[in-house]
Amino acid sequence: MSRKHPQSTQPSTEPASHRRHKTHKRNLAWLWVSLGALLVAVVGILLLMHDAGTILSIEITPAQAYAKYQQGAFFLDVRTQDEWNQFHLLDSTLIPLDQLPNRLSELPKDKEIVVVCLSGHRSQSGVTILQQAGFKQISYLSGGLQAWIAAGYPVEGTAP
Repeated sequence: MSRKHPQSTQPSTEPASHRRHKTHKRNLAWLWVSLGALLVAVVGILLLMHDAGTILSIEITPAQAYAKYQQGAFFLDVRTQDEWNQFHLLDSTLIPLDQLPNRLSELPKDKEIVVVCLSGHRSQSGVTILQQAGFKQISYLSGGLQAWIAAGYPVEGTAP
């Protein structure tokens, strides 16, 4: 059995403007609580993305790459053996893109890796493979070795 509460048939003693003011304050409070919860959710998602290494700002210019080169970063060339034989960066390591998934153990986990190719497209694929394998310090040369050479930086061999 349920009890029914008798509804008050007496009119409210509060003026209508006061009731509207209380309702408005309550609505504003819910709005701020909702916005706060949304902000917390967005910040949490951004932090998770950052921790997972999915922030995509890993493209570097030839000047940035050259600075990293001078600082001793590990340069990974993902072109073919024939392309490598024509010209390459001194002290870079060749692992063709199609072999990269099977040769990840040859790469340093504790050193920054800059992935290079001729134009920058294969490098992006190389970065994806490295990210999926858990490498964190990775970037790729925007415009590839073509941009490197156009900027006047040295290569070994005969560049086109």
